[in-house]
Amino acid sequence: MGDLAVGARSGHEGPEDRPGRSGEPGVDAVADGTTPGSDAVGGDGNGDGGATREQEPEQPKKKHRSFWKELPLLVGIALVLALLIKTFLVQAFSIPSDSMQNTLQQGDRVLVDKLTPWFGSEPERGEVVVFRDPGHWLDGEPTPDPNAIQRVLGWVGLMPSADEKDLIKRVIGVGGDTVECKGTGPVKVNGKALNEPYVFAGNTPCSVDDQGGQFKVTVPKGKIWVMGDHRQNSLDSRYHQKQPGGGAVPVDNVVGRAIVIAWPPTRWATLPKPDTFDQPGINALSSAAPGVLGVAGAVPLVLWRRRRLTVAAARAARVSGGSTAG
Repeated sequence: MGDLAVGARSGHEGPEDRPGRSGEPGVDAVADGTTPGSDAVGGDGNGDGGATREQEPEQPKKKHRSFWKELPLLVGIALVLALLIKTFLVQAFSIPSDSMQNTLQQGDRVLVDKLTPWFGSEPERGEVVVFRDPGHWLDGEPTPDPNAIQRVLGWVGLMPSADEKDLIKRVIGVGGDTVECKGTGPVKVNGKALNEPYVFAGNTPCSVDDQGGQFKVTVPKGKIWVMGDHRQNSLDSRYHQKQPGGGAVPVDNVVGRAIVIAWPPTRWATLPKPDTFDQPGINALSSAAPGVLGVAGAVPLVLWRRRRLTVAAARAARVSGGSTAG
C-alpha cells in the first residue's frame, strides 16, 4: 500500500506539485509560502487578482501648457480688451503744449471718458474736453514721428496716438449762450461774470488784442465755445472766428471729457467742473425760453378768440336791429 501510494504520487507529479526549482512555474509562490491568487498578491480569493490588476488601463496624466506657449494668447486677449476700452470707455491722451497751464502741464497723461457721449451726454460749461480739429486749428504744428511699437500701442490705446489730430480745452459756453470778453475781463456768460481760479497765474481772463481777444459771440446750437486756461498762450475759439464755424466747435467733434490726470504719479488729480459755472442766473436765458415760447404761442390764440367774440357780437346786433325794424 505504501509503495502504491508513493508510486502514485511520483507517477502523477506535476509542475505545481514538485518542490520548487529555479526557472519553473509556480516556484516563487510555493517558495514564499503563498498560493496563487491569494491576498498576498492582491487577489480577491478567486485566483485572478493579479490578472485583473494588469488589465486595468492606466489613466493618462494631464499635461499643463507652458507659460511661454500661453503668453501669445494672453497678450492677444489683453490687446483686444485694450482696443475695446479705448474705443468705447476710456482713452489716454498726452498734453503736447502749455495752453492749459496750470491745470495741465506739458507731458501730462489724462484719461478721457468716452462712454457718456454714447448715451447722449453733451459737454457742459467748465468741463475739460478733448475734441478733433474742427478745421485748420493745428496747421503749422509739428507732427510727431513715433516708432512701430509706439504706433501699435497708440492704436490699441495703451499710449496716446500720434496720428489723431486732437485738442484739449475748457468749455466756456454751450449752444445758445452769449459769451463775451472786454478789456482784461472778466469773461461773461449770459451776462454773468465768471470767477476763474483755474486761469494761469499772471494771466488776465481776457487778452487785449485785435486778433480775437476782445469778443462777443452767441454760440450756435450743437456747438461749444472753448478757451485754454493759459489765456495768453492758447489759440482757442477766440482766434478762429474768421474760419468756418466762427471758432465754435461742433459737439460731434468732441471725443470725451478729461476726468483725471493719470501720469506722472506726482501729478495725479481729478478734473472737476468749477463751481463758477453753477452760479444762479447763468442759465437764465435758457430757463426763460419756455416762457417766451409759451407767450408767443398764446398771443395768436387770444387774438383768435377776440375775433370770434367780435364777430358773434356783430351778428347779434344785426339780428336785434332786424327785429326792431319789423
